Amino acid sequence: MSSGAGYDLSVSTFSPDGRVYQVEYAAKAVENSGTVVGLCCKDGVVMGCEKFLTSKMLVPGTNRRILRVAKHAGIAMAGLVPDARQLALRARSEASNYQDSYKSAIPARILAERVGLFVHLFTIYWSVRPCGASVLLAIMDVDGTPSLYGIDSPGTVLKYYAHAVGKGSRQAKGMIEKLDLKELTCAEAIKHVAHIIHKVHDEKDKEFELELSWLCPQSNNEQAFVPKELMKEAEEYAKAQLAAAEEED
Repeated sequence: MSSGAGYDLSVSTFSPDGRVYQVEYAAKAVENSGTVVGLCCKDGVVMGCEKFLTSKMLVPGTNRRILRVAKHAGIAMAGLVPDARQLALRARSEASNYQDSYKSAIPARILAERVGLFVHLFTIYWSVRPCGASVLLAIMDVDGTPSLYGIDSPGTVLKYYAHAVGKGSRQAKGMIEKLDLKELTCAEAIKHVAHIIHKVHDEKDKEFELELSWLCPQSNNEQAFVPKELMKEAEEYAKAQLAAAEEED
């Protein structure tokens, strides 16, 4: 018998203590994936992903973990990538439909809640399985305020100043709490995100490719990947910080 004592055979079955085991298993899939970090700064949002390289023959930049869902919004993914891509497609559809209907960009809260409702649908029908993914949604709201939302496997939607999901999320959150996000700019934050992801990377895991995106005045308030030269500076900063910490030890 499985560890759920039979209560994990269907997503629509509660255990006697009120747990839905298949949803918990989906959350475990997220915990086994690369770390994803998001910081909501005073002028925008920065997101970073630890993308494991499963083969030396992979072309750099393939199989992205950060996707644009609208000009003013982007998603960073942790967990099963095909599941997360469906959430990105749903977010694109919701943003496009809202634009067509109301002739304005979709507000941050509405987009986050609609994606969350879509995820939740996969936790209430026995014929489907839960989404094995959690995503961070970075969006510039209609009033110009940057926002960061987290949407997890059960469909819970929460707004954050900063958040981390994935394998190294616990350690990453500890590092994030030491940052003064109210005074941090996106240009400064990309270095901190790179440092956090390099710091929490487990040496036992495969090599990884760092992905960084920002949504701020430097990107014309549009979701975009951080330019290569700034990416290089951020990685050099991260490696220098790690080297300095090793010397102190």
